[in-house]
Amino acid sequence: MANLTEQAKQYLESFYSGPKMESFNPVELKAIMAQSPVPPQNNLPSIHQTEDRFIKAKDGEEIRLRIYTPEGEGPFPALVYYHGGGWVIGAVEMFEAANRFVATEANAVVVSVDYRLAPENPYPTPIEDCYAALEWVAEHATDINVDPAKISVGGDSAGGNLSTVIAKKALDNNGPAIQSQVLIYPVTNLEFDTDSYNEFAQGYGLDRDLMKWFGIHYVGNEKLYNEPDVSPLKYDSVKGLPPAIIIAADNDVLKDEGVAYAEKLKQDGVNVQYELIPGVVHGYYSNMDFFADETKQTAQLIVNFINKVEQKA
Repeated sequence: MANLTEQAKQYLESFYSGPKMESFNPVELKAIMAQSPVPPQNNLPSIHQTEDRFIKAKDGEEIRLRIYTPEGEGPFPALVYYHGGGWVIGAVEMFEAANRFVATEANAVVVSVDYRLAPENPYPTPIEDCYAALEWVAEHATDINVDPAKISVGGDSAGGNLSTVIAKKALDNNGPAIQSQVLIYPVTNLEFDTDSYNEFAQGYGLDRDLMKWFGIHYVGNEKLYNEPDVSPLKYDSVKGLPPAIIIAADNDVLKDEGVAYAEKLKQDGVNVQYELIPGVVHGYYSNMDFFADETKQTAQLIVNFINKVEQKA
């Protein structure tokens, strides 16, 4: 039986109060979401400085980075953050509170990447955008007061998936050095058949059908689900990847594949810290209306992990 906090129950009631997300055409859904009034974000953590930069992607198009800089002289460690949303929805604004908290408490620059979304920009465009952002941070480290030897990557859900792929791509292509990985309920395998997929298939926010909707709109063809850059659990080897923290939600279809990826990393000699947040559902991170305490708890885990890895470097 599920173990849900009262806040999680309230969130789910709100989540299911309207039409199911997967009943929409994704392009139409994004247009509807863009027209909806943005709720005010009250009591945002203070931050010394935020700025938006626009950089060139691989194909010459522009993508936006939102850079959060703490107070102090620097150079600072950096976390390049890829937001969740099933590769189809989402934006940097959704993670404003959490990114501010991490930047201030970790004394790090957080670079949140507004990569282009599917299905208008399907696989592998989001990967290419995210890798371009990592390269830009490494190449412009001095400009944004970052120590190029202390760059981490991280993200939640689809952003966690992208983080794993970017870390592997950087390793295999002799790209920018990555100090650590921060993976919040990451997607690591598009097979939809684990015990957690069966247990939480319906009624917990990220339903199995919704995850399938995200997956097919991301890649366009189910045959691509077995590509390691889509399902990182299928990499032959992850040896040599940087240390990782994997943070899971208690009631989440993705829980088991997060465990499986943690085991894969460990088996290949990668240091892994695994944390389970009890009583919550997928998408809790930075959903401050319902999960303020759990968001702060998760952000603090990230802060502690980044600081620990930095001290060992």
